Amino acid sequence: MRYLWTEDIGAGLHFWRLMNLLIFDGEFVVESKGSNQGILDALSEVEISDSNRYYIAFDYVVDNQDIRNKYRVLKSIASRSEGKVVILDMICFEYLILAFDQLASWTGTGKRDKIEIRQVLLSAMENHSINLAKIADKNTLRYLSGFKRYSTERVMKSLAGELTANEKWSIKGSSMGECWYKDCCISDYPNSIRCGKPELRIGKERMRCLLESKEIKKLVDVLERK
Repeated sequence: MRYLWTEDIGAGLHFWRLMNLLIFDGEFVVESKGSNQGILDALSEVEISDSNRYYIAFDYVVDNQDIRNKYRVLKSIASRSEGKVVILDMICFEYLILAFDQLASWTGTGKRDKIEIRQVLLSAMENHSINLAKIADKNTLRYLSGFKRYSTERVMKSLAGELTANEKWSIKGSSMGECWYKDCCISDYPNSIRCGKPELRIGKERMRCLLESKEIKKLVDVLERK
């Protein structure tokens, strides 16, 4: 069996399950362990065997000491597993959405300031963190200073949430907003402000486009290896 374990619940878990169905025809057993610690606890309870392989979607940023500590434990487990535990190289689910190049045009968000901040932050990403030394834009620095408990992951989650802050594109609920994966309804509601104008009208085509984006494709390539 091939397992894909994530800490994500709600929309994040839904994303991984859609990936499993659309790209891998349901090959993986996709499960949420609720947290990074939950993933570590689950791995400590399984007996690694030749017949099973575990792919771990572990949210990892270097500017959170607790996460760094847990990641060291995960790497130690993976190093002893003889390739049966595979860590996906990622920051978080929200970063995957934020890095999608069609995000602003598809959602139709009018938050121009946040769109510009997104571009600055994506350019400043380095080694699983935001390299503040690469940021000169005052609006972006002001945005970052507004976080009482700053970390790269918190910034990614907040900004991605703001740029998908409508019912049809939301990534904060129990599932991804239906515009990500259902057929487009804009022809039925020509005056709707809920959507932009995604060129792909069929939901599966849009989801496949997202899954083929640069950051997500890196993960898909790892999952495709037998």
